[in-house]
Amino acid sequence: MNAPFSRLTKGWLGSKTAVPVADDVFDDDVFDDHAIRVQNLVKEFPTESGHRRVLDDISFRVGLGERFAILGGNGAGKSTLIKLLSGLHLPTSGIIHRGLYMSWPLALGGGFEGEMTGYDNMRFISRIYNTPFDAMLDYVSDFSELGPYIYEPVRIYSDGMRARLALGISLSINFECLLIDEVLAVGDRRFQEKCHREIFEKRAHCGMILAIHDVNVVKSYCSQAMVLKGGRGRVFDDVHLACDIYATL
Repeated sequence: MNAPFSRLTKGWLGSKTAVPVADDVFDDDVFDDHAIRVQNLVKEFPTESGHRRVLDDISFRVGLGERFAILGGNGAGKSTLIKLLSGLHLPTSGIIHRGLYMSWPLALGGGFEGEMTGYDNMRFISRIYNTPFDAMLDYVSDFSELGPYIYEPVRIYSDGMRARLALGISLSINFECLLIDEVLAVGDRRFQEKCHREIFEKRAHCGMILAIHDVNVVKSYCSQAMVLKGGRGRVFDDVHLACDIYATL
């Protein structure tokens, strides 16, 4: 099975873990923090012309009830950062401390076994995350609005159907922090409004990290924002200022 569900770490199962890479960036306080904490994070990818540094010395903290937006143009590293936080990629250096019970990127359907039905994929995931299956099935069936397709192989699903299934499963588990990578554009306007209620209203107590282009969502819901450019990131408490700067990129 592919990521995200097969790429589990102890951090995904609720314990406090981190990925320390370099002693010179280590901070003992990181491991005592009930939050998602990123410290001096660097990510490089090999290319034919040498290593390309996509993220360069990124640091921030997100606690319970805090909503943190990641803004940047295409190729700025937003999705790479989300994948690092989720454990799909490993950092080149720096620390990622997962002090909250953190989700995989919401609506990421790459971990489904295509020959299995939505129902059977749910059974498998509920066992991994020790979540009552009947409660998950009831929630996902109601939220996703997939009807009888729940009992069909996932390989016949459209991209939108996969996203609805994955998002429903994600929201059926009591995560303390949600990772969101442009998932709010799933479905028609009515379904998008439903997603907003489920995520921002019913889960106001959760931490959230959003890689997003929609500045209206940032201004309405987020408490902090980071603007990424050229691999560097600056964190703003004033999200309106962050959105204004993002608009100039």
